[in-house]
Amino acid sequence: MEKSRLFRIMAHAPAEKVIALSRTIEDLYIVKVLKKPQKVLAMIRIKESVKNSDFYLGELLACEAMVEIEGKKGVAVTMGDDYDKVLSMAVIDAADNARLPEMSSKIKPTLLVLEQVRLAQVEKENGMYLKTMVNFKSMDSEVPLEKIP
Repeated sequence: MEKSRLFRIMAHAPAEKVIALSRTIEDLYIVKVLKKPQKVLAMIRIKESVKNSDFYLGELLACEAMVEIEGKKGVAVTMGDDYDKVLSMAVIDAADNARLPEMSSKIKPTLLVLEQVRLAQVEKENGMYLKTMVNFKSMDSEVPLEKIP
């Protein structure tokens, strides 16, 4: 599983689920906290389309943590200030980097289920929004140009 997908799933998953998954690693391995969870400000950078240059929209409150398991580091940064969740995300990242057997046997299958639940929820919400969408047709698309005096 790619890192971007792994972190996207964890970021959208409920904190208690991510914390429970990291506990399976913490119960079996020694987790060394290299950087305690702390608040940071991150700049939100977007690409300005006219001049194709970087534009800084503002700052975002984020939380970051770094741990080490079996000599492999794990890092996590997430929006908000949920210290427990970001620490658990870093533990799961370190477990993935260390290629621990619990990742493929327990954690990744659970994350895939959480991803499917989230995708089903997003699809349901999109279906609800589509019901309220109005389809406007312009007048000139209904009247052929040759019939206009």
